[in-house]
Amino acid sequence: MTDRSLGSPEPEWAAFVAIDWADKKHAWSLYVAGAPKREHGEIEHSPEAIHIWISQLTTRFAGRPIAVCVEQSRGALLFALSKYDNLVLYPIHPAVANDFRKAVYPSGSKSDPVDADVLLDFLLTHRDRLRVLQADSEQTRELQFLVEDRRRIMDEKTRCLNRLTQRLKMYFPQVLCWFGSVDSLLVWRFLEQWPDLESLRKARRSTLKAFLERDRRCSPPEIEELWPAIRNAIPATQDAAVIASSILFVKTMLRQLQILREAIREYDKRIKQLTETHPDFPLVHSFPGVGQALAPRLIAALGTQRDRFASANELQSYSGIAPVQESSGKRHCTHVRRACPKFVRQTFQEWAHHSVPHCQWARAYYDQHRARGKQHHAIIRGLAFKWIRILYRCWQNHTPYEEAAYLARHSRRSPTPRTTVETVWKTTAGFSKITAFNS
Repeated sequence: MTDRSLGSPEPEWAAFVAIDWADKKHAWSLYVAGAPKREHGEIEHSPEAIHIWISQLTTRFAGRPIAVCVEQSRGALLFALSKYDNLVLYPIHPAVANDFRKAVYPSGSKSDPVDADVLLDFLLTHRDRLRVLQADSEQTRELQFLVEDRRRIMDEKTRCLNRLTQRLKMYFPQVLCWFGSVDSLLVWRFLEQWPDLESLRKARRSTLKAFLERDRRCSPPEIEELWPAIRNAIPATQDAAVIASSILFVKTMLRQLQILREAIREYDKRIKQLTETHPDFPLVHSFPGVGQALAPRLIAALGTQRDRFASANELQSYSGIAPVQESSGKRHCTHVRRACPKFVRQTFQEWAHHSVPHCQWARAYYDQHRARGKQHHAIIRGLAFKWIRILYRCWQNHTPYEEAAYLARHSRRSPTPRTTVETVWKTTAGFSKITAFNS
């Protein structure tokens, strides 16, 4: 058997191991070729216990390679096992393992030892459908973690802003009218000093004016308009319990928002350092619409292993941009691919959206499909599908993107140049694809 992810023959395996991941203990199942039966056991989830167990296997099989199937693509157990050179890791998606278990045990019978046996069956019989875990460069992996963690922190900041907005609507809604958005350092400082309407009314005009003019980077409301509004404001509620609890809640949200804001700045600084020194940065940055935010995300989505994707279609499918086609009898349908890394799909869609105002043919693609009545998100997915094909070719050849060269290549069929954009389309994999481009 040949390992399709490496493109080379498999080693002579000493043993096959499958581990059913759990929080505190992992059930494992081991098979040695020629042995009358499988071995089973449990291992505690601790670095010391894992090290002792792997050391015993290494000594037992004289350091020969061991194939290990783990129901994780990322996680504590996978990272703990990846430091041992004699282990060849085969991550398996939990949904795949679950469906395979249903096929083997239609009754729905389930336990940790049973799950470990099911994983071992899949490893022994369908190993050609799994990819060997190959660690990318340290710089790329750190960038992958950072951009994903930054998005989670941004989501947490959004949740805090939403909670702050909802609580202000309950007891101090005037702030939302005066400042418009609570996502502002000026608003946070304002609420820290005057967390409710009563305390604000006690402030002097000169004090309020000096506060608003302290930081010119913000856009505060004019004191001539704000001061009468404060004098005429009516409290949303007179309930002291609501006001007192809301003040404490708002102060808590403000502290969290300031911590998150500082964390985002640190993440941005580190991401910028890694991105600008990454070998693929000039290539990725050459594409239209790729700025400071999208460049690290595209580098993280691609990685640096050129043999990871055998074709552009594999990258389109992995990212969730390529649609899924279903056919059964007379029924044929095409729909959005949902089984994919959502953050990667979002990255390519956002890039396609930002490329429209910066790229001639992308603008033509969008306008023509919009005129046909297609929805915005469907057009963006189609445009991302096209961009991935171009990106994949440039990525494989280590060649930056050149708009003029691309347009010249697609205008060769036209003997005379034109002053207007004219495109010819055909349907490929459920999307419209340019077959001729004249400008």
